[in-house]
Parts: sequence; structure tokens; C-alpha cells
Amino acid sequence: MSFENPDDDTLRRLLDDIKTIAVVGLSPQPARPSFRVAQAMQGYGFRIVPVRPAVEQVLGEKAYARLDDIPFKVDLVNVFRAAEHVPAIVEQCLALHLPAIWIQEGIVHVEAAETGRAAGMTVVMDRCLLKEYIRLRTA
Repeated sequence: MSFENPDDDTLRRLLDDIKTIAVVGLSPQPARPSFRVAQAMQGYGFRIVPVRPAVEQVLGEKAYARLDDIPFKVDLVNVFRAAEHVPAIVEQCLALHLPAIWIQEGIVHVEAAETGRAAGMTVVMDRCLLKEYIRLRTA
């Protein structure tokens, strides 16, 4: 089974529509890719919501242990967790009726991505949110 990401026009619309990004697995360590991507997206004006247990805050934003602990609307879930965690994250997104999930570059779980898509979510997988934002919105 193969997975096809949304086309560039769909990605542009998604990037235009989102304001708040929950980052699952956001590390408080500046050298980590999750920190660098989230920091850059924050610099582009997006609100970053860290989702990581046992951390008080990252990038000046209060951290939440789980997606369902976030008490406000989230437009996109950006995933920086190993592939084996993706099915549970997709299920959480579906239970919370979240509209979109972006599974970072190097993370692939085709079955979970197809489950999200079949349920009506916009799903992007194995692509870097920051690289795609720069490619589609700042050029």
C-alpha cells in the first residue's frame, strides 16, 4: 500500500488556514529537529502548542501531556514521534475531531495515515512542515 500526500494547492490552502499547531513530541532541547522546526514556525507567526509529558513549557508556551489536555482549538497536529506511535496519535486526533495532521519527514505509517484520511482529515506524511512552508509560502 502506498500513500500520496496532498497536492501543492491543497498544502497551500492548509498552510493559509492554520494558526495553531500542536507539536507532539516537541523537545525542549534547541539542537533537536522538533525544536528547530517549531521555533521557525513560531517565527512565521504560528502559535506552537507543545505536547510532551513531564515538560512545563517549550518556546515560551505551556506544554500539555496529551492532545486532549489542550483547552482550545488546534488547527494542525505536527508529529515528531516514532512511527509506532502514529496510529494512537491519529486515533486521538479523530476522537477530538481535529482537521489535519502532519507527520514529519522520516516518519511513515501508511495504515494510520490512510485511517486519518478515510475519516476526513487532511494528512501529510514524511514531509517537513518547515521545508514545505518555505517552499510554498515564502518563495
